[in-house]
Amino acid sequence: MNPLTIGYSPCPNDTYIFYALAHGCCDLAGLQFALPLLEDVETLNDWALGHRLDVTKISFHALGHVLDRYCVLHAGSALGRGCGPLLVTRADRKLTRLENARIAIPGRFTTAALLFRMYAPRCTDLVAMRFDSIMEAVRSGSVDGGVIIHEGRFTYGQMGLSCLQDLGQWWEETTGHPIPLGCIAARRDLGADCISRIDAAIKNSIEFAMARPEQCLPYIRAHSQELAETVVKSHIDLYVNSYSLRLGAAGQAAVAEFLRRGRDAGILPVGDWPLMAP
Repeated sequence: MNPLTIGYSPCPNDTYIFYALAHGCCDLAGLQFALPLLEDVETLNDWALGHRLDVTKISFHALGHVLDRYCVLHAGSALGRGCGPLLVTRADRKLTRLENARIAIPGRFTTAALLFRMYAPRCTDLVAMRFDSIMEAVRSGSVDGGVIIHEGRFTYGQMGLSCLQDLGQWWEETTGHPIPLGCIAARRDLGADCISRIDAAIKNSIEFAMARPEQCLPYIRAHSQELAETVVKSHIDLYVNSYSLRLGAAGQAAVAEFLRRGRDAGILPVGDWPLMAP
């Protein structure tokens, strides 16, 4: 069997989760992985639409388009409360009518993009750009507002921006579920045994990081957009939690509701593929 191709983002939660797997520091369940590809999550989403990688980080929005080819692993997901995307604008301006606003989103297939479309369906002037370009675009006035993710949650105030709406909070209040952001998905055609071992290897990698976080830190900071150790730690603490070790029934229910609402809105294709890995 050829080494499994794998991709994840350079954000602290992903590099934390995959440090041990990428460096051979944990039990890989008898598998071999190719050199990981670290890319922006929207690049990974696009690759998943083309079925490029065997194992990939993917937004739950993009997942809704590829459930015929990929299944969700039990380990590695990013869900939680108080950790959703933020809609921001410049602190020195008012933005009261979103339907007339030009809003930057972090890629067409990110969860943040779908969540914003659910929140403000009448706002149609959306500009897709890399997540790390959005705050500057808002600050400069090239867009009226932007949906920010990742480290931006902790640093937008330093750019003179203010939060109009915590989209994760809106989701939680509307549905009662934690916000499902992203997951690790594997190609269904790898087969049940291989997928199960991939799941085990990722869980082992997370447990290694939780036991030895300082060993992972140089790798995490080498890839992070934000180098301040306090921000990196806050990012990991927010996005890596019990759902990352095992999605569980509550997590699966949140994902199912997110996908259902996306389908009801006519944004995601209708289908009956099972969500989870065997």
